[in-house]
Amino acid sequence: MVGFAPLYPPYKVITDSSVRKILVTSALPYANGSIHIGHLVEYIQTDIWVRFQKLRGNECYYVCADDAHGTPIMLRAQQAGIAPEELIAGFNAEHQADFREFAIEFDNYYSTHSSENRVLAGQIYQSLKDGGHIISRTISQAYDPEKQMFLPDRFVRGECPKCGAKDQYGDNCESCGATYNPTDLKNPISAVSGATPIEKDSEHFFVNLSDFETMLQEWMSDSNVLHPAVKHKLNEWFESGLQAWDISRDAPYFGFEIPDQPGKYFYVWLDAPVGYMASFQNLCNRENIDFNEFWSADSEAELYHFIGKDIVYFHSLFWPAMLTAAGFRKPTAIFVHGFLTVDGQKMSKSRGTFINARTYLDNLDPEYLRYYFAAKLGNGVDDLDLNLDDFIQRVNSDLVGKIVNIASRCSGFITKRFDGKLAASLADSELYQFFLDKETVIASAYENREYNKLVREIMALADRANQYVDQYKPWVMAKQADKEVELQAVCSQALNLFRVLMSYLSPILPLMASKVEDFLAAALIWKPEPLLDHSINKFKPLMKRVEQKQVDAMIKPKETKEAEPEFLDYEDFAKVDLRIAHIVKAEHVEGAAKLLRLTLDVGEEKTRNVFAGIKDAYTPEELTGRFTLMVANLKPRKMRFGFSEGMVLAAGPGKKEIFLLQPDDGAKAGMRVK
Repeated sequence: MVGFAPLYPPYKVITDSSVRKILVTSALPYANGSIHIGHLVEYIQTDIWVRFQKLRGNECYYVCADDAHGTPIMLRAQQAGIAPEELIAGFNAEHQADFREFAIEFDNYYSTHSSENRVLAGQIYQSLKDGGHIISRTISQAYDPEKQMFLPDRFVRGECPKCGAKDQYGDNCESCGATYNPTDLKNPISAVSGATPIEKDSEHFFVNLSDFETMLQEWMSDSNVLHPAVKHKLNEWFESGLQAWDISRDAPYFGFEIPDQPGKYFYVWLDAPVGYMASFQNLCNRENIDFNEFWSADSEAELYHFIGKDIVYFHSLFWPAMLTAAGFRKPTAIFVHGFLTVDGQKMSKSRGTFINARTYLDNLDPEYLRYYFAAKLGNGVDDLDLNLDDFIQRVNSDLVGKIVNIASRCSGFITKRFDGKLAASLADSELYQFFLDKETVIASAYENREYNKLVREIMALADRANQYVDQYKPWVMAKQADKEVELQAVCSQALNLFRVLMSYLSPILPLMASKVEDFLAAALIWKPEPLLDHSINKFKPLMKRVEQKQVDAMIKPKETKEAEPEFLDYEDFAKVDLRIAHIVKAEHVEGAAKLLRLTLDVGEEKTRNVFAGIKDAYTPEELTGRFTLMVANLKPRKMRFGFSEGMVLAAGPGKKEIFLLQPDDGAKAGMRVK
């Protein structure tokens, strides 16, 4: 990508003049793998933008789905010995759980393997066909002679025909960015079997993309639609000539069969973007929303796609062409972001920096990452770096040291000294208004996805609020009897400033925002009126500091090895004193769910008291008078209900199936067992 301007004109400024109707999507995660933190850049970026729109009162819907078709899914399901439907259902549940814990809130999360998608994809295909935009060709394609299947582009690996880079995919080179056909690769191999592919002919169906060239260039001429850097890249493709787009694949294939073309399937990139429409259709059916109001060609609603820079070609050329042919509207804009690096390098499994969402969640608060990404994200296509040292410092300094610090320093005085009641008036109304007046620049930065800019603005306000607290030192006032009124006023002022800050941050930190609403007993809204003569709740910790050991555990997970069994020497085992015990008495233990108290005669002057977790299997009446085996030389163990002076021996899987080990007939209490 080439360089780009910081903003692309016109720079939008938000007004409250009307409610906007907005539909937003993120790219569809592929349904054969887990979500990782590189994916999360996009979903967090999108979720923040959507939450902001909803906070401002706009009618905004956020939909997504799993991209559930293609040869990779078919092959992985075969390897696992399950149906593709079972595989994609499992990943769909996993993806939704991960997104949910990162507070990414979709209005609908669906799958491209749906009846709605089948109908819409067929409708778009038929429109392309009726418009004369579908052509058929016999092509020579890479074929795996061992697996007897045509190979998708990404299942052929070899040397780039342009720059010679080794181990490149069959459709594009990650080294030089060139695009080509798999048959152009040098020294190709099948990624499925390792065999050398052969060429085999097959009839395929293509969309004649050049039919849409004029429309696409006119659409792109709107300065809001694409970032200048993205537009520059697209112009390179126009200059080299738009190529016909292959939209069919041969059986075996997991996807939708093309109508009236047995054994031919829609290429995944035809029905994948249709998944945006299908997911929204599913939501409309459920919530009684007008689908056409958002997708008809004359729609006045807004449609935005958030995507990574690696799939620009599909979204900015193929997708608008498909929509236009079928009589649907084109996107209002496509927002493109860069890739994620960790500590300045590509994510790496060997360095522990290829971090799955679940691995992160097992170690760290999800809102640490939401905030850090926001603090680094602009509206361009530059890559974003997760510097782990900076991550720790920034979260601890900004969120804990600045934002939470305001509330934690002032809330206790209000709770203890004033029965949780805020002052009846602001101590400094001009300062409060200064905070509210910043909403215009913060709102504009949100709208234009300049999250790094708005975070700087909010943190500057947080510094100002902390300076206010430091200036008046409520902890000193609290020691002076004549400063009660001033103490309440200063702390109330600070907490109202804190509320404004958290209102601005709520799209980024929705989980913490919810805790703040509980604490303040008030909603976080845009440009709030101050809370005066208002009761708040006791302050509870809102966010903990990031610890280095948490980050270390995330990137260097502990190796789990099966514990090797420990064998006792015979001499150690011989020390165990096994005796026959006569159960003199058995009784329930008050307050214990599973324990019985056994009084055991082991042939000594005094009986032994033993607690046994066998209540599910035996009643006291069933045990009294029986004999069993016990370990008689265990050290007494202090328990909640008293001392246990031994252990009775039992076996079984548990609960009702626990069986006391009993000696043969003729047993006498105290007899040792050899």
